[in-house]
Amino acid sequence: MDGQLREKLEILVQEHGQLAEAMAKPEVATDPQRYQQHARKYAELSDLVQVFTRYKEDEKGLYGAQQLLAAEADAEMLAMAEEEAAQLQASLTALEEQLRLLLVPKDPLDEKNTIVEIRAGTGGEEAALFAADLFRMYTRLAETKRWKVEVMNSNATALGGFKEVSFQLSGDNVYSCMKWEGGVHRVQRVPDTETQGRIHTSAVTVAVLPEAEEVDIRIDPNDLIIDVYRSSGPGGQSVNTTDSAVRITYKPTGMVVTCQDEKSQHKNKAQALRVLRARLLDVRMQEEAAARSESRRSQVRSGDRSEKIRTYNFPENRVTDHRVHLSLYRLREVLEGDLDEFFEALAIADRAERLAAQD
Repeated sequence: MDGQLREKLEILVQEHGQLAEAMAKPEVATDPQRYQQHARKYAELSDLVQVFTRYKEDEKGLYGAQQLLAAEADAEMLAMAEEEAAQLQASLTALEEQLRLLLVPKDPLDEKNTIVEIRAGTGGEEAALFAADLFRMYTRLAETKRWKVEVMNSNATALGGFKEVSFQLSGDNVYSCMKWEGGVHRVQRVPDTETQGRIHTSAVTVAVLPEAEEVDIRIDPNDLIIDVYRSSGPGGQSVNTTDSAVRITYKPTGMVVTCQDEKSQHKNKAQALRVLRARLLDVRMQEEAAARSESRRSQVRSGDRSEKIRTYNFPENRVTDHRVHLSLYRLREVLEGDLDEFFEALAIADRAERLAAQD
């Protein structure tokens, strides 16, 4: 390990200890906001500190083995020392690589709440039914992660599918997981309406938008056209008989956002503005990513909505993520919200790619 890397790690270890001391002080312990900020940073550094501690222990072990090699004349003891030295050297190499990955800066949006928009694509009613399957998959994921799910807008079909549905996920580190879900999800299965047993291929588009605060995206009210109208579809008497639905058009871009699932016009307007801010932030992020990728194209998360990211093959009980070439033969569990193996593989690939970009 070079001296510059070691010095940086030692500084972070010191910061980790200082955070632990600060959290024990009454003025911090009694201030929830300060304590949470300290605790979050402490948790971020904990993995790095643990790996660096193991690195230094193996480093001491290697030094001891090398000393034994220099002094020992017994052939059996020399063989044991050589084997130990080789194992420790391999461990040090792996741990150093792990430390470099842990030093890659985290996405500053990872802790944001997230707005998810699911839209049926090619495949007609079968695509709408799969959109409902994906919505259920994400709600089950939210249950396991203890995230809150809030439906913002939906357009259901007669058979129980969705032409489109948008919802917000709120909780800890929502975007850090959900950011991998944006793109085209393809399903291959035999629809219930298929009489000859033929496999159909349908597609659903998922957009994942980190929620933008007003300080992130400022919107001039003069740039908005706000229309109100009666909601359509299921939702109760007041939803369908009052002008509670809201449509907002953002004049500079022509972007249109509608919200109708709340019974209150004011709530639907607030929801629509949240979606609009999130979409505008997403546009800005995609522009920045495009500028960065002129010299290097991201292979893990390009932000391209037309990118096919995952295939759900029912006959083979298989789910394949095409970005990391990972196939899991437990489709039912995945549709029940068990996505962690995909999230972990994608995060590792993304960190490795960003580390390579720094070299």
